[in-house]
Amino acid sequence: MIVQCPHCHAGNRLEAERIKDAPNCGACHQPLLFGAPITATAENFASIVKQSKVPVVVDFWATWCGPCQSFAPAFASAAQHFSGKAIFLKVDTDAEQTLAAEHKIRSIPTLIAFDRGQPIERLNGAMSAGQFKAWVMGFVD
Repeated sequence: MIVQCPHCHAGNRLEAERIKDAPNCGACHQPLLFGAPITATAENFASIVKQSKVPVVVDFWATWCGPCQSFAPAFASAAQHFSGKAIFLKVDTDAEQTLAAEHKIRSIPTLIAFDRGQPIERLNGAMSAGQFKAWVMGFVD
């Protein structure tokens, strides 16, 4: 699969089993899966969610959604705050309609936390950075 680096945006070819190794970007050498939200696609979503040793937090959003746009900085801040403890994915529901349907997304933003491939928490609606970090702390070690 191809994973876009959240730091320099370079595309990185990544085998699913390497997700467990916390790989670095080939271009900028920053952590490929930690420190910033990762754009998820139908190609990489299942592998990241199932192979991750840490919880995966997914933001299902759309570019036209005002609350989604206002929540984006809180999501990015949490990705940096919990770097190494959780992976943060963003799924554009317009671009990835199959993923949105598969996860029964009816309103956005919708946040789903996964642990070892299984959904463990689900929350609809935007919130402040503090509220979001408190929610994430409920399932991150």
